[in-house]
Amino acid sequence: MSTYLVTGAAGFIGSHLSVELQRQGDDVRGVDAFTDYYARRLKDENLSWAQGLGRLEFIQDDLARADPELLLDGIDGVFHLAAQPGVRGSWGREFEIYIRDNLLATQRIFAAAAARAIRVVYASSSSIYGDAECYPTPEDVPPKPISPYGITKLGCEHLARAFARAMGLDAIGLRYFTVFGARQRPDMAFTRLARAAVSGATFDLLGDGDQSRDFTYVGDAVAATIAAMERGHNGVNYNVGGGAETTLNRIIELIEELSGRTIAIRRCPRAPGDVRRTASDTACIRHDLGWVPRTAIRDGLEDQLDWIRLREERSPTPTPVYV
Repeated sequence: MSTYLVTGAAGFIGSHLSVELQRQGDDVRGVDAFTDYYARRLKDENLSWAQGLGRLEFIQDDLARADPELLLDGIDGVFHLAAQPGVRGSWGREFEIYIRDNLLATQRIFAAAAARAIRVVYASSSSIYGDAECYPTPEDVPPKPISPYGITKLGCEHLARAFARAMGLDAIGLRYFTVFGARQRPDMAFTRLARAAVSGATFDLLGDGDQSRDFTYVGDAVAATIAAMERGHNGVNYNVGGGAETTLNRIIELIEELSGRTIAIRRCPRAPGDVRRTASDTACIRHDLGWVPRTAIRDGLEDQLDWIRLREERSPTPTPVYV
């Protein structure tokens, strides 16, 4: 039995991780700032799943200002998932938020964890690769992010390396490839598609739909995250991908098949910073941690559709609930 700090505990992956840690008998101290990237009520809903298990101490605080020494008191390991997400939102004046919530907050967590000799498993992103040199993409491919968001996530990896060298930080980075499932953020394509199928809303398709992603079910991502804490090699960055590279056009077809409804599509220009393709080489994490993704894309989509149906029944949301 351990006590873990989970930052971003009211977020998508963070809420799932907080639930799973409690189910395996661990105690969780969760922290979240409730930024306005999307609606507070959705984050409260996420958090309620974790609070219902009785082993979560929740703290609302801002990592860029909070005393990390107090947050880490009595903690055996840190899962650092808090960040300002999103490629498209990272352009322009809002980049200041990404610097603060991704780089500054991470620097403060790393410094406090290094001082206490506490292991940190932190969220990086497939966005650090940009338009990768090869597919599937292994971890040793030179990172070339093409969005400000990707640059901040790569910056977190460099911070981890610097703190490891100077202060002995024990840190493992996880390069998540497009995680999906119940409680996914409202701005992400799968949630918007599922809402369109269930409610009849129009889906804004950015680009031609032939862009492909390596989609990873959230339960598999959580399993990889816990395995990294338990068995990961210090200083390693692991790809976490579901091995289900699929075009967005194919995802639309699958959701229409699962829902039995045709989705109204509004075609829009491709967004700046969006890569054409992602595909993960997961040989490293499979070898070191014995982790393999177990959820097929169709099964994960069905789970996400069921979640959207349940939410629409409880409180229909005819308009987007993200900023």
